[in-house]
Amino acid sequence: MKTESRNAVRVRKHARVRAKISGTSSCPRLVVFRSNKHIEAQIIDDVKGATLVSASSVQLKLENGGNVEAARAVGSEIAKLAKAKKISKVVFDRGGYIYHGRVAALADAAREGGLKF
Repeated sequence: MKTESRNAVRVRKHARVRAKISGTSSCPRLVVFRSNKHIEAQIIDDVKGATLVSASSVQLKLENGGNVEAARAVGSEIAKLAKAKKISKVVFDRGGYIYHGRVAALADAAREGGLKF
């Protein structure tokens, strides 16, 4: 009997969350993607199917993009870019990941940057 991989379980959780959470133009969705080496965040309007703002540890050219400090940097950058586009309120989509560590650090930094969720 073969067990499911961690990523397959995460994808199923994310699909379950996405069935309930959707971003609109007035309240877009802040989604997080986490890999072993990097972390990315996007603010998406699901009605239009468009990415409004994005930030990642690759884009910021961070030396180590897979740690909590990098997640904080990406969170503050996404908040700064969102403010520039006049986005203040979002719905947080953790992408099936546990709200802990890098995901929580990104969310906290985005809140400190002025995003409300």
